[in-house]
Amino acid sequence: MGLDQQKVHDLVGKMIGELSAGYGGVMASLGDRLGLYKAMRGAGPVSSQELAKRSGCAERYVREWLNAQAAGGYVIYHAKSGTYELTAEQAYVLADDTSPVFIPSAWQVVASMWADEEKSLAAFRTGKGVNWGDHDERLYCGVAAFYRNAYRGSLVQEWLPALEGVTAKLAAGAKVADVGCGHGHSTVLMAQAFPKSQFWGFDVHAGSVQEARAVAKAAGVADRVTFEVADAKSYPKRGYDLICFFDCLHDMGRPVDAATHARQALAEDGTVMLVEPFAGDRVEDNLNPVGRLYYAASTTMCCAHAISENGTHVLGAQAGKSQLSHIFETSGFRHFRTAVQTPFNMILEARA
Repeated sequence: MGLDQQKVHDLVGKMIGELSAGYGGVMASLGDRLGLYKAMRGAGPVSSQELAKRSGCAERYVREWLNAQAAGGYVIYHAKSGTYELTAEQAYVLADDTSPVFIPSAWQVVASMWADEEKSLAAFRTGKGVNWGDHDERLYCGVAAFYRNAYRGSLVQEWLPALEGVTAKLAAGAKVADVGCGHGHSTVLMAQAFPKSQFWGFDVHAGSVQEARAVAKAAGVADRVTFEVADAKSYPKRGYDLICFFDCLHDMGRPVDAATHARQALAEDGTVMLVEPFAGDRVEDNLNPVGRLYYAASTTMCCAHAISENGTHVLGAQAGKSQLSHIFETSGFRHFRTAVQTPFNMILEARA
């Protein structure tokens, strides 16, 4: 049977577009790290010479970078004046590192995936795992920066209030555990919002715990936030009013054990908040750009770490609510519901 040349043409066109986007990601990372986007924010139309002066970079490189940005639709090119402009909307995504939709730092995750290619090749061929702590250093910074802004925009304002009775407890003074806390941004955000509560963050990655302590100190909450190296099955049981799992349960090789430990560590009327990547229960529900992103990250990170733990499950980042519900029901939780749903996350509530 002969090839359908139109289908070949369409697929090649699609892949060229994505190759272009991959190159564009490198340019976006450079623009962020060199301060080029920030130098354009609010400046109106600027020439390459002016931007080079503003950013302290070499003009010829800046000119070529600007043309790549214009070709990608990241900046506006004004042909008559030969100038470039970063609109308010583009600045919100590219230059404002406090924005919930700030994207450039996420490219550090992609860079780490390329850097770890040999480890991924070996994992595919042997079936062995790759521990979270064995990845390229850019993974941790990229993940922390990307999720920090999403949490900043939603955690205190939307997610916590959607849980039954939790914000009242936090306001009055509660005990909170953040399991798999990473660099501690989620823990610190809650501590800043609820000064009467006490917070503990736990992570298996010592480097992340060290960074989390620095984040808490810089935010002025180190007196109420403690970070410790511990896994999800061994952190101290203090009768927590709230235990949080932010985008981490699906990485664990023994999620039932983690949920069981959480149930035992909770106060009698305590709550678990489980934040997981948005996913349907069937593969066909997830065949879209967000699902593709999560499946790809899951291939090299989430599944790889779960396998490295030689556990009982390899959930992956697209586990879906049904599998997660089963994990908590098996662990003795009687109440499990979706509190909030976004295009990127499911915020789930579990109570014993």
